[in-house]
Amino acid sequence: MEPMNILIAQVMDIARGAVEILPQLLISLVILIFTYALAKLARHIVKSILKRTSLRKSLVELLVLFASLTTWLIGLMIAAIIAFPDLTPTKMLAGLGIGSVAIGFAFKDIFENFLAGIIILVRREMRIGDFVACEGYEGKVEAILVRETHIRETDGELVILPNSMLFKNPLIIRTALEERRTTIICGVGYGENVDEARSVIKQAVTGCKTVISDSRPVQIFAQEFGDSSINFEVSWWTGSRPLDIRESRDEVIATIKSALDKAGIEIPFPHRTLTFNDPVRITANPPSPE
Repeated sequence: MEPMNILIAQVMDIARGAVEILPQLLISLVILIFTYALAKLARHIVKSILKRTSLRKSLVELLVLFASLTTWLIGLMIAAIIAFPDLTPTKMLAGLGIGSVAIGFAFKDIFENFLAGIIILVRREMRIGDFVACEGYEGKVEAILVRETHIRETDGELVILPNSMLFKNPLIIRTALEERRTTIICGVGYGENVDEARSVIKQAVTGCKTVISDSRPVQIFAQEFGDSSINFEVSWWTGSRPLDIRESRDEVIATIKSALDKAGIEIPFPHRTLTFNDPVRITANPPSPE
């Protein structure tokens, strides 16, 4: 019966130890309840303060979450130290450090996107509703979250890009300004007067509704001697959205064509001349009798 006595003695020791630390466990439980209430209060206070700022909604939610997590971390550490007196803050911080390194290696990509998302949220260059282009993806920004950004392409497809991709690669923000310059090439025949053609084109472009001409210049430059035409570089400013660019180009091209036709200025098309080494005989075949 000696093994049974040893087992009973061990159980009694465990029970005695549990009874001894019961007050500490009750105090730790009270601290956890207090931490829960304090975390809710911290979330409410931080959210109320940040609502008065111009921070983005996603960043506000992230800071509120940080406030809650910080409160819980402190409360759990205090409760653990009270429940287990041998557990010192130094030991807990050492354990957290080792665990953080292990978690960091295991979730490297997630933390990379997380940190990139925080930086993107803090910086205000890219906003909700902007049209952006990055690594072959182009569309309207619908949401900027902590880990990812949602972009709606012009064909309606939704692309979810990791924030690290937007942070590490060149990002083009097409609507950073409300106005954007666009350019087309327009050619006139070699027999036409260059100055007259330039004047007609400039007058036509300036009169377009989608062209911003009061605060931005309309620029017409003779660019090059083309294969069958003298080419003009026609530049003007319009809205920065992709639809604004397409609508403006449509109006400008139609207006220039109409103005050049009205002025009798030729818009040439390519001509091709064929040469043969030997004379080419052309014979006319008489119609066959029916």
